[in-house]
Amino acid sequence: MDVKEHLSFFAALYKVGDNPEAGMWMLYLTIFALSVLVYKLGFAKKLPILKSAVIYTFLALGCTVLTFLGIFLPVAEGLVVAALVLIIYKIRLYQAKKQEANSNL
Repeated sequence: MDVKEHLSFFAALYKVGDNPEAGMWMLYLTIFALSVLVYKLGFAKKLPILKSAVIYTFLALGCTVLTFLGIFLPVAEGLVVAALVLIIYKIRLYQAKKQEANSNL
């Protein structure tokens, strides 16, 4: 059985099967960046710096586990979809608020 056939899209893109060390780091950075984006778009509140540092530290630790799962499961792909949905939501929310402000004038 060839392992390369069962890799997720991003794992295959970063050639985790051929160059595991560099591929895993690239996959980790991708998952971490997408997780930060999803967190900022959907869940982030204005927090003091120390609390934000704690949140990002735990986010980085959680992304370590997600990276190992992301080799064969579509973790990064799911984060891309979540980010796209949240971006569309934010754009629609901005347009609705802008339209409401214009109608109140």
